[in-house]
Amino acid sequence: MTSGINKVQDVLENYKWAVYEKDAEKFLSTYADDVHIYDCWGNWEFKGISLWRDNVIEWFNGLSDDGYLLKVDFNDLTIEENNNLAFVHCAVTFDGYKEKTGEKRRQMTNRFTFGLKKVNGSWLISHEHSSLPIDMHTGKGMYT
Repeated sequence: MTSGINKVQDVLENYKWAVYEKDAEKFLSTYADDVHIYDCWGNWEFKGISLWRDNVIEWFNGLSDDGYLLKVDFNDLTIEENNNLAFVHCAVTFDGYKEKTGEKRRQMTNRFTFGLKKVNGSWLISHEHSSLPIDMHTGKGMYT
């Protein structure tokens, strides 16, 4: 897949708006075909865009079924890049709003790391890792 995105920051903006719009194709347009993802929800990992696509479609359909819009914010953002590779780490906050009323109902912050590569002049996410710190007493993820 090529997305025509020339700046790493634009990949994050695309992520943010695609989630809000629940637009799976827009969201997936910034992922490499051979993407490798470690996720903190559901499956341990996804190898390849087709498995990731199935997960994203399920996620967005679930949001629609539940009547939610998600606003995404990237906090404590660090971007390091050279001509062909980029590394991003940040805290990503997902704020869930009821679509009909605009009432904020949920909030969750995950830690994210993205590895990006340039393909045909466009930045694509080739690796993504999301995580939560674990409470050592309960073994459960800690949400902020």
